[in-house]
Amino acid sequence: MKRALFAALVGFLALAYSVVGVNTLHAAKITIACGPGDERSQSCKNMANEWAKANGHEVELFVNPRLSSDALGFFQQILAAKSTDVDIFMIDVIWPGLLAKHFIDLKEYIPESHINAHFESIVKNNTDSKGRLVGVPYFTDAGLMYYRKDLLDKHGHEAPKTWADLERISKDIMAKENNPKLLGFVWQGRAYEGLTCDALEWIDSFGGGTIVEKDGTISINNPKAIEALDTARSWIADGITPESILNYAEEDSRGVFQSGNAIFMRNWPYAWSLAQGDESPIKGKVGVAPIPMGGATGKHSGALGGWQLAVSKYSKNPEAAAKIVEYLTTKESQMRMAIKHSNLPTRPDAYEDPKLAAEAPFMVSLLDTFKNAVARPSSVTARKYNRVSSKFWSEVHNVLAGKKTGAEAAAELEKQLERIKGRRW
Repeated sequence: MKRALFAALVGFLALAYSVVGVNTLHAAKITIACGPGDERSQSCKNMANEWAKANGHEVELFVNPRLSSDALGFFQQILAAKSTDVDIFMIDVIWPGLLAKHFIDLKEYIPESHINAHFESIVKNNTDSKGRLVGVPYFTDAGLMYYRKDLLDKHGHEAPKTWADLERISKDIMAKENNPKLLGFVWQGRAYEGLTCDALEWIDSFGGGTIVEKDGTISINNPKAIEALDTARSWIADGITPESILNYAEEDSRGVFQSGNAIFMRNWPYAWSLAQGDESPIKGKVGVAPIPMGGATGKHSGALGGWQLAVSKYSKNPEAAAKIVEYLTTKESQMRMAIKHSNLPTRPDAYEDPKLAAEAPFMVSLLDTFKNAVARPSSVTARKYNRVSSKFWSEVHNVLAGKKTGAEAAAELEKQLERIKGRRW
């Protein structure tokens, strides 16, 4: 009897140890790369941790470079090495075609109903040529024009409808305000991907095309595109934009605007929540409008941005990582990030929620702007897009620096893009 009891006890302990062992092995540490370690990145990590802790896992934040072009190069190195260091990547809207082969098909892990709850066009952008869903939309973006509503009201102006309006208003307020530091218009003029976005907005707003059209035609060398580039140079030459703009990225322009030293700023939606922060000198003084038109025959044009969450095919825990992606892209999660950090939801149902209209009214009022944002030619140029964008921002930078006219830059760019294209994109 004693031997039987002993044997039973040993068997029970072995079973208990086995169960504990299985749970221990199942517990995973998921590493997520969702930003440069700023407040938004921390919120992303904290939200991911909510699901992880409830399911016996933990999440670690992987800090990536701030500039998207730098982050892309960094991610390409990690993925090319088949590293298991990062499980979840936050990828730019223009990267799915470049990085798709390194990511799992999220359709195998996430319900179809969840995927279909997002804007169809964004889902399609994250679907590769084989029909694999390589990223779930996290938030979308479009370029916006921020302005000092208090200053415009004070001097009897409305938000500018055209670029000529913006320049006229800038000169008038700069002349009347007793602030030698006050600038008219700040944006992103550094030679990097951000300048591609800004310059694409200028060109499209004048009706000058999208650098490379959807059918593969190189369209940059046209009168409207040239006019747009020369107009941007005139902002610097006329003094409403400083020469230092040639080194500005998003945070540089936001720093100037939020300190109260600029009337207008082109930036992404994230800048809204920061401008409205308790410590912001311009809290309650900011308006948001579409990017101005390039004249009466032009149109409002905001560059399409946005970020998606993808899971590395080299992850040791793809199922847990995919479930975190699912959690971060629910309506509830996107609403939290929209209200706290001005991340534009990628789900139509979020825009129907009265909480969003109350906390971030511009998101609802400018919904058409976000839906109709102009896309960079990353799909048509595919794996050659990085070279296209690099040549584009370099030539635009030459115009802004006064080294070339718009016509000279457009002609040179046309030649360079023809060489990059070769027989086909």
